[in-house]
Amino acid sequence: MADDDTTLGTIHALVDEEHRLRGHGEAITDEDRARLAQVEEQLDQCWDALRRRRAGRDFGGDPGEATAKQVHDYLQ
Repeated sequence: MADDDTTLGTIHALVDEEHRLRGHGEAITDEDRARLAQVEEQLDQCWDALRRRRAGRDFGGDPGEATAKQVHDYLQ
């Protein structure tokens, strides 16, 4: 479950960044919009890896199959 904790930590950090980038009704810059697209993609990939690991555990597979390395590779 350490991999889950690491992935969840990454998810929380990305969500915080997403909220910061979206601002509080302020105009968003092109640079922020591009970074926001990256953050959203990384979030999708992290959630996907987390779901795969959890499904592996729940259905008798190898939870290590979707490893933290995959998440790291996604983020590159």
